[in-house]
Amino acid sequence: MDAAKQDAVTKSRPAAVDPASEDRAASRQGANVLVIEDDPDISSLLVYTLENAGYRVTAETECSGAWQAMTTREPDMILLDWMLPDMSGIELLRRIRGYPGLSEVPVFMLTARAEEMDRVRGLESGADDYIVKPFSPRELCARISSRLRVQHGESSRALRTDGLLLDQQSYRVSVEGMVVTLGPTEFRLLRHFMSNKERVMTRNQLLDSVWGTNVYIEERTVDVHVRRLRKALEPFGKSDLIQTVRGVGYRFSDQG
Repeated sequence: MDAAKQDAVTKSRPAAVDPASEDRAASRQGANVLVIEDDPDISSLLVYTLENAGYRVTAETECSGAWQAMTTREPDMILLDWMLPDMSGIELLRRIRGYPGLSEVPVFMLTARAEEMDRVRGLESGADDYIVKPFSPRELCARISSRLRVQHGESSRALRTDGLLLDQQSYRVSVEGMVVTLGPTEFRLLRHFMSNKERVMTRNQLLDSVWGTNVYIEERTVDVHVRRLRKALEPFGKSDLIQTVRGVGYRFSDQG
């Protein structure tokens, strides 16, 4: 093992205080986590930590095996390294986000690449969180548990406004039975808008709620995705539901 990976394992291991002593919330019991990591020591640490926290874990060392595993049985969470032997983690992430059965599965990048440009690239490619090695196993478990609670809550109901239906269980958006095709970020953005109808939200608030509080993305990224969302809704006559509030941000409303 090279020095960098040895350092990641050495610094991480002391924090692995018995995870079984932590609260095992019902929402995470039995959740399936797919670990994609080619370093055997880090992979073993992740498997040990997660299994003791109550998760069912599958570990893969290459993207090809990971893809077969996730398309055979959809995981509840994916931990993805960047540097993998047969394909980069970023390439696999983009493939996941473009695959209908996997596009909404939470993916955490877990990598030694710590530069701001790398963080931005990972998050803009569709990662739900970006964790740099060496990492704290306790913090990692807390982040996973938090994300799965959100995922569970978000998927429990359908949202409707002015003929627009967002089904959180099937991850489908439709207007009078006609399917609206959205990317994963636009889906999350629309879900947040519809969950906060009539509320004016700043770009920073949208970044925190849709992309996450630990994301290093410029505010104009919000405008780009709002434009994409409006373009997708335009053929169905629903683009005007997303209103620009000058000098503030955006509001989702069926009132003119």
